[in-house]
Amino acid sequence: MTKIESLAKASKELMLKEPFYGLLLMSLNKVWNEQIPTAGVCLKGINYELAINSEFWDSLPLEQKVGVLKHELLHIGFFHLVNYEKYANKKVLNIAMDLEINQYIERSWLPQDGMFLDTFPDLELEPRMGTKYYYDKLMENQESEQDQNFSVVVQAMADGQSECALANGQIVSLPEHDWEEIEGMNEAVKKLVESQTGHIMRQVADQVQKAKGDIPGEFAEIIRRLNAVEPPKFDWKGYVRRFTGKSTKTYTKKSRRKYNKRQPEFPGLKIKRQKHVLAAIDTSGSVSTSELQEFLGELYHLKRTGSDVTICQCDTAISYIGPFDPKKDMKIHGRGGTSFQPVIDYYNENQRKYSCLMYFTDGEAPAPDNAKGSILWVISSNGSKDYNDVWPGEVIQLEN
Repeated sequence: MTKIESLAKASKELMLKEPFYGLLLMSLNKVWNEQIPTAGVCLKGINYELAINSEFWDSLPLEQKVGVLKHELLHIGFFHLVNYEKYANKKVLNIAMDLEINQYIERSWLPQDGMFLDTFPDLELEPRMGTKYYYDKLMENQESEQDQNFSVVVQAMADGQSECALANGQIVSLPEHDWEEIEGMNEAVKKLVESQTGHIMRQVADQVQKAKGDIPGEFAEIIRRLNAVEPPKFDWKGYVRRFTGKSTKTYTKKSRRKYNKRQPEFPGLKIKRQKHVLAAIDTSGSVSTSELQEFLGELYHLKRTGSDVTICQCDTAISYIGPFDPKKDMKIHGRGGTSFQPVIDYYNENQRKYSCLMYFTDGEAPAPDNAKGSILWVISSNGSKDYNDVWPGEVIQLEN
């Protein structure tokens, strides 16, 4: 059996045993890499890649191959790469992360020389408490040297060893996660990596649920947080209801329940009119990622009022115009300077298409000229307080 066939067999076994992990594995690029001692996930841009040492892989029985795959996927699912820079002592962090994730894998699925809670019996570590808990406990032990095994492991890692012998003679492999590349990333790229990780997790969860499968308990709370939507900070339904704009989209739907007076043998037509909102998003560099997330949260609630929403992204120029789909992640364009004028000019030319313009911004730009029609300015909760009567239309500021 070739190594590719062996990987395919282990992947299929994981899919059958735990579909969530199998689907997560399908989202990764996979490569063979003899420069690493075992296996590991890493970042390639904002996406993940699984690298495997073929000699290590061939040394494992099928069950442990499945366990190694699940081990690496748990690093992704628990956002370990995203949070790597938040901890100062990387060697202790590597141990803490493996202590956490190995608890969610059948013991027989893992090589016996892995990191487990009973590797450090004198620390009396509680089960399934999260990476931070284990990191803090291990850091405390560095001062007190309460557990002899831990002192041996840390010294061996400091000496650059790949394995060491504990006090009872047991051999343990030392974790080597090389994720330092994320520390050199700027904040914007780090946010993209975090967003991409969340997107992958939500996508896999959706696929599992559509297939009537279950989300593993260890990920249920993570998925819940990823899918959580903040309550609206503004009464969008009330505003749209009292809005007096002229333009609506008209939809027709055939209905057997409605009588067709002209042609009784055919179904009647049900007519539905919908407000059509042009939602401009300020994507200039002065708008933070958290402010953009705040805007998207409000747009989600605006969409739920039944309004049709078209997005217009703009910094000093319009970079994107298209429909708003709350089920899809939005790619942000721009991030340059700020000018409201391009959107105002576009809205002036296309007022027949839209019921109103809602401009989501931090307010860090002069008021535009020659603004016409119905306009609502939505200032972020951390945005400028300097807007005044010069701004055309209505102005609201979101609350913290």
